[in-house]
Amino acid sequence: MAVLALAAIASGCTEGGDRVTPAGGQQPLDAPAARALDSYASRLRAAHAARVAAARHWGLRKVPLTAPPAPAKKRRIKTREGFEVDGHRRLGLPPVFTTVPTRDKVVFLTIDDGAEKDPAFLRMMSDLKVPYSAFLSGYLVKDDHRYFARMHDRGVVLNNHTLRHRYLPNLSYRAQRREICGMQRFLERRYGTRPTLFRPPYGSYDRATLRAAKSCGIEYVPLWNEEVFADHWEYREGDRELRPGDIVLTHFRGRDEWKGTMPDMIRRFLNKVTAEGYAVGRLEDYL
Repeated sequence: MAVLALAAIASGCTEGGDRVTPAGGQQPLDAPAARALDSYASRLRAAHAARVAAARHWGLRKVPLTAPPAPAKKRRIKTREGFEVDGHRRLGLPPVFTTVPTRDKVVFLTIDDGAEKDPAFLRMMSDLKVPYSAFLSGYLVKDDHRYFARMHDRGVVLNNHTLRHRYLPNLSYRAQRREICGMQRFLERRYGTRPTLFRPPYGSYDRATLRAAKSCGIEYVPLWNEEVFADHWEYREGDRELRPGDIVLTHFRGRDEWKGTMPDMIRRFLNKVTAEGYAVGRLEDYL
């Protein structure tokens, strides 16, 4: 709509000297302003055409919807009912949540661990301009850290998923802290970033996990409401419905472990959310 409206304004103007009079008796525009407006409309049309071409190239049924601007005033994130630990609020522990409170019809794509390093996936996401958040484990990243550097250079936030992907509730507080703080240091050393988001392996945690995470600078513990694979979806809620603000989990996986590739998974993800009228937002922009 914005492209069509701007194009109509630009094409409906008549020039008179260095002034431009829009059709319909509107106030005249300066010629430079009209040219800037026309240039902006042209850029929007070109960007939309590129998205159409990318959607066709990657085999999507429809062009992914563009998320609205993130809210300037962020809503407070609370721990989901039933996900609290003893003393959660009193100790000021990071909130654990599966959905971001928003009225925007957006969902958030999050990808865990770092096992599969498919260059086609990076090209696909870059072509489609779809945001996502990565939650990485150090032992899977270190054999090809350049892959994730390319991801980081394209604006993807690299978040904490521990050093070795261990089941944290089996560990002492000190051991959990080594896993979480160690990954903070790893990401800072490799990529110059120290994230504030942490996802415990398997979505499993106890009070020591959240205490350790807080001590390492973690502010949020996002889990997920749906999980998408190359060949199916799984749901936390019994009605199997997407909701505004839902966090969707998937993994860096390929044909060795999945019935398909990462681009296959992204097609399944985007075809569903687009068909249901959802755009994909950037999780960090809503926190």
